[in-house]
Amino acid sequence: MYYLFTTFYVLVCLLLMVVVLLQQGKGGDMASAFGGGSSQTAFGARGGATLLSKMTTGLAVLFMGGALALSIMGQPGAGSLMGGTAAPKAAAPASTPGAPLPQPTPTPGVPAAAPTTPPTQGSTPPAEQAPKK
Repeated sequence: MYYLFTTFYVLVCLLLMVVVLLQQGKGGDMASAFGGGSSQTAFGARGGATLLSKMTTGLAVLFMGGALALSIMGQPGAGSLMGGTAAPKAAAPASTPGAPLPQPTPTPGVPAAAPTTPPTQGSTPPAEQAPKK
């Protein structure tokens, strides 16, 4: 239903553009580009302006009503961007200077990693030492 209404709305938009461009303006109008100086004589001397004015009004009402209806209906399947995410955890309290850092809690079934010490300057890690002969 949504896609059918969207298709109808696009057609109304295109028709509204055509009708607005066909109206006579103060200078040279778009209608004169399609067949001479007086293209609205098919509708009479003043009848063309009223017909195009009524069509513009009707299509403008359909345009505004369609925009409102489409915004109320919404696209099917659309939801919140944050729908599947968990709420953020509360911030940890600020630690005092000199206090030990909190240790991570071990996960059951996962072996704990061996503690590593940073290398000191001038020393090479054991894996990079040259073999002694």
